[in-house]
Amino acid sequence: MTESLIASLLQQAVELHQQGRLEPAQALYRQVLQLDPQRFDALHLLGVIARQQGDAAGAVDLISRALGVNEAQANAHCNLGVALLDLGRAEEALASHERALALNPAYALAWSNRGNALRRLGRLDEALDSYQRALQIQPAYAEAHCNRAIVLQDQGRYLEALGTAEDALHIKDRYADAWLARGNALHCLRYLPEAVESFDRAIHLRPDWAEAYSAQGASLHRLGEFAAALDSFDQAIRHQPDYALAHYQRGNALRSLDRRDEAIAAYRAALAHGDNPETIAFALASVGAGETPAALPNDYVRSLFDQYANHFDQHLTEVLGYQTPAVLDALLRHVAPASELSTVDLGCGTGLCAPYLRAYSRRLDGVDLSQQMLDKAAERRLYDSLTCADLTTYLDGRDASWDLAVAADVFVYIGDLGPVFRAVYAALRPGGRFCFSVEAGDGADYVLRPSNRYAHTEDYLRRLAAQMGFTVLAMQSLDARQENGAPIAAHAFLLCK
Repeated sequence: MTESLIASLLQQAVELHQQGRLEPAQALYRQVLQLDPQRFDALHLLGVIARQQGDAAGAVDLISRALGVNEAQANAHCNLGVALLDLGRAEEALASHERALALNPAYALAWSNRGNALRRLGRLDEALDSYQRALQIQPAYAEAHCNRAIVLQDQGRYLEALGTAEDALHIKDRYADAWLARGNALHCLRYLPEAVESFDRAIHLRPDWAEAYSAQGASLHRLGEFAAALDSFDQAIRHQPDYALAHYQRGNALRSLDRRDEAIAAYRAALAHGDNPETIAFALASVGAGETPAALPNDYVRSLFDQYANHFDQHLTEVLGYQTPAVLDALLRHVAPASELSTVDLGCGTGLCAPYLRAYSRRLDGVDLSQQMLDKAAERRLYDSLTCADLTTYLDGRDASWDLAVAADVFVYIGDLGPVFRAVYAALRPGGRFCFSVEAGDGADYVLRPSNRYAHTEDYLRRLAAQMGFTVLAMQSLDARQENGAPIAAHAFLLCK
């Protein structure tokens, strides 16, 4: 009689659960446990409901108890892994999914969820492989396509990410996550109106989604539609008041609208909600509301150029009229550089200087913070080595290694150039040359402009060169690039050790 009652209660509970009526289902599962505290199904499905209600810790406890009763259930291991990942316990989540797959190697959901755990652990190539295994088992698995698109986005493979997000949408059109993934890829490919439209589709399906509003605002901001961007960031914050990124982006939009005091308040709100203090310090400094930091945070610069890598060359040369590499080359040739030099390209980016430097370099090394920029530089096949590192860290310990060091449009991201000059001086051989460009400033030695780029004065650079032991061989003024249709004044220097 008891077993019959338990079976009936479980059947009713499962039906209610499938209908999304979680509380009455939960009450029936609990009734089952009063009759049989070790009933696997009731413990397991109560854990599933706990996670659906946002109680990941409760889910882990209940599903773990269920597995204590019967550890041979692949779906329970899979559900435990998802709850563990919710708690940030990615290694344990990965182990749970792998136990599920040991029990059922054809379990597409577990392969996809395993990919999610690997992504959280930063093991992106393995994550892609895991999603691919899920898709081999279940080709029309929209979630696996979408998750794969997110990882491709993380790797900077934006065109592939776009195609994979669209694969998900061909299977499941009303899929907010896939519309967001598609929008993010379009944004990074600079198809900005299409990105805004894609984010709109995501928001239509999930009207309270702060992340989608924030992403939409970023595309609108890049389009120059600052008021519309501000509205999107306001919507994001309305739905998630503690969303630090949206507060920071809102500050950027207000700064673009010349609403300085409101921008300062927005940046301070971002800091209060946990944003990176370094990021906020330079944002405040850029609107004159704080002490100028010595350099921009490495994470900011890396993220900026990771997103920029795919269209960097075209944007600089065709849109901004960038000519610094050619000017530095002319400056070097004016003083007749020797051939067969050992050269280091500091902040080499995609390698725009490489064709010039290769002409008189026996060996050419490049270093940059952005791996995705370096991947583009490698395609030129002009460098003997490429290293992803901070400049001073890279130069440290490499005394007397090069005859020539070049830094084209790099020091706009560093205010205090003392540590870099010191490191370059040590890394050069006697008679070695140091060629670089800066944006031209006046007044203070260096200032952080609203463009989030530093400008340096000629006097500061000459003083610093003398302090370090360099001789100034040549200096030339130039227009480095265009900004909002106006030329940006710059200086190019050639120093000698």
